[in-house]
Amino acid sequence: MADIMGRALNAERGASPRPVSAAFDWLARAQKEPLDAHRGWQEAGITLLPLGTRFNSVCLSAHLVHTGVGTDDPDIVTATLAELLNGPVIHNRVQHQYHALVAPYPVSRWRHPHDAPLLGAGHFLSVPASDLTGPTGLYWAVRPRIVGNLCPVQSVAALVHIAREAQGTEAR
Repeated sequence: MADIMGRALNAERGASPRPVSAAFDWLARAQKEPLDAHRGWQEAGITLLPLGTRFNSVCLSAHLVHTGVGTDDPDIVTATLAELLNGPVIHNRVQHQYHALVAPYPVSRWRHPHDAPLLGAGHFLSVPASDLTGPTGLYWAVRPRIVGNLCPVQSVAALVHIAREAQGTEAR
């Protein structure tokens, strides 16, 4: 349920006041029990969401992203990803990975399985709370803006192409 500002209401009274937007409520509905997702965000700052129904994830190594963007400067990387991918991106600093959230897409049709695996049905993704925006641990490099906001698959593929070309390995 949402208030008049479009923010999802806390799952339970007395929960810590962690902001939850309608976009995050939409993400939580990837779980059979969305309140479990909200509880994870409230209590731990992260929740585990299944992939393949509402969204998939393209796993991008930090090296690939930094090569494609042309820098490892966090502010420039974030700004470039926001503009180029036009959708939500999670950064897992510990694992040196970015996860671009994309619409469910057939894994068999993804053309870059070795450079940037597409994770779908049968996989789960650790998703940070809406207020975790870095710069350490698991956080949003680019937060979802509205309900259903996802990166276009073609935009993520273009980033992979740019990085591969910059690495001189496009001839594969």
